[in-house]
Amino acid sequence: MNLFLNVVFPSLLPFFILSELMLGFGVVHFIGVLFEPLMRPLFNVPGEGAFVLSMGLAAGYPMDAVITARFRRQDMCTRVEGERMLAFSNTADPLFIFGAVAVGMFAIPGVGKTMAIAHYIGAFLVGLIFRFYGYGDRAQRPESARTGNILGRALDALVKARQEDGRPFGQMLGDAVNDSIKTLLMICGFIMLFSTIVKIVEVVGLYTILAAPFTMLFRLFGISPDLVAATINGLFEIDLGALAAAKAPAALIQRVAIAGAIIAWSGLSVHGQVASVLTGTDIRMRPYVIARLLHAALAYIATMVLMRNVSPAILEMVPVVPVLGGMPTGLAQPAFWELFARGFMWSLGVPLALAMIGGLAALLSGGMRWTTPRS
Repeated sequence: MNLFLNVVFPSLLPFFILSELMLGFGVVHFIGVLFEPLMRPLFNVPGEGAFVLSMGLAAGYPMDAVITARFRRQDMCTRVEGERMLAFSNTADPLFIFGAVAVGMFAIPGVGKTMAIAHYIGAFLVGLIFRFYGYGDRAQRPESARTGNILGRALDALVKARQEDGRPFGQMLGDAVNDSIKTLLMICGFIMLFSTIVKIVEVVGLYTILAAPFTMLFRLFGISPDLVAATINGLFEIDLGALAAAKAPAALIQRVAIAGAIIAWSGLSVHGQVASVLTGTDIRMRPYVIARLLHAALAYIATMVLMRNVSPAILEMVPVVPVLGGMPTGLAQPAFWELFARGFMWSLGVPLALAMIGGLAALLSGGMRWTTPRS
């Protein structure tokens, strides 16, 4: 509860609300159409995969799984295409990496950018590799003919999505807060459940059995054995694992790399959330788990390479966020809000600029309805 209330909840709630509003305004549909020509050549998925990717980047897990399951139920993709999309779009959002991990857990803002770059490089490489997964699979429906100016089609998609949503802004904002709180409570429940499982594993003596293969593997690759406990925690729950890696008595470069691998793996807690939202579809979990293992390995390697090129001043930096009772004080620190803004801009960037253009076009076209219609 301390971890959830001081780190996870304040760092994710505002961004969850923003993501819901972007979806309601049709902004994500606008972005998806613009990036559609890239999806088939790069990742061998239909153009709608851009929507999954953008939401996975913006809101983090398990938002991408929710949308992928929706696409599959509506026959907008084949089973294999859904598994490909899920393989590379299941990422942590930048605000979590910058705010919750870099500032809230490591208390070193300088490592946030390195971890984020390594994380998304790994996800991109997983997407390129999974492009060839199930290569014999062919879409059961032909690709829809898409003609006309791409910006015009993007604006049409934005206006259509906004009209189909139809909610006034006040209701949309209230629904966004309500849905975000529900999502965060679910995350809190999974954190508590798997933290209990981790404790049970320790109490009944399974920790030694689980630690043995990791200890041998770490010694083989020259990784500090002090990070074994963090890895086992991260095997079950991403937040507990990243926090344990941040506090481990090991070299910073290895702690950051292990935390990056844990974030890419995302933990059985997130896997359980993904499995729950995929219920009712034929999308299989095995390709997803294989993709997470691959992503973890690639993120670890990328983090190690990038950290070796980071300024020594950052590697030797003394934590800038005071710690209270073993946990960061979170919202009380100015650095938290600085990283919040940085993570916000990192995650939106170009999409935010496109959103402004799309929103202006929708307003000019009368596509947005800000008040309830009179009877």
